[in-house]
Amino acid sequence: MGTIIHQPAGQVMAGHAVGILLLNTGYPIIPGNVANASTYSYPVRFAVVEGADSPRLIGGDPTLLEPVLAAAHGLVRDGCRAIVGACGYFARFQRELAEALPVPVFLSSLCQVPMILGGLQPRQRLGILCAKASSLDQRMLTAVGVREDAPIVVAGMEHSPGFRGAILEDQGWMDLDQVRDEVVGAAVRLAADHPDIGGLLLECSDMPPYATQVQEATGLPVWDYLTLIDWIHSSVVRRGYDGFI
Repeated sequence: MGTIIHQPAGQVMAGHAVGILLLNTGYPIIPGNVANASTYSYPVRFAVVEGADSPRLIGGDPTLLEPVLAAAHGLVRDGCRAIVGACGYFARFQRELAEALPVPVFLSSLCQVPMILGGLQPRQRLGILCAKASSLDQRMLTAVGVREDAPIVVAGMEHSPGFRGAILEDQGWMDLDQVRDEVVGAAVRLAADHPDIGGLLLECSDMPPYATQVQEATGLPVWDYLTLIDWIHSSVVRRGYDGFI
């Protein structure tokens, strides 16, 4: 008898292991952005969260929980084996979705913080560059396992005009060179102001396109959403080994 498999009821597509929750945005989604499919070397599936824009999510609107859950359940029905977010501030709903879904959930790039800290020297801190520092509260950090006394230092991009206009205010266009220079400059200042930083985490899903330049400018290890998503994919889609001894 041949191999028999069963398709879950309601699943009419397959081959995309990672499901990604998106915000409603109106600016260019460039390669390297979490929401650009060409960023990945494997298929992913996107779902836009109804009514979720940057101001509502970053501002902590609790009414977004229901549409976030609905979109995540849809991705699971489509066959996704893990769910991630495309904005670090989805961390606000990490615990609720992890409890509600039958697959692993890593909504925020900040989920990497505890693991990164475990690899740094005891005297070192982790620098976090985020979209809006004033909205990165301890409740959100706690939801992704970051202790209140965790050795982290945070800087935000809310005072950088190019980034603020394009990402936080969703003006509909982006000066790519300006945003790149602002992100790299903010990372350099963060590292210079805190010499005990042993690595950097880029919280925002719009920052991975500049991770290489950030690393070149600071000389530090750099983590972001894509290091998280690649790690997740490698765990839910294991590959065989081919070699020799």
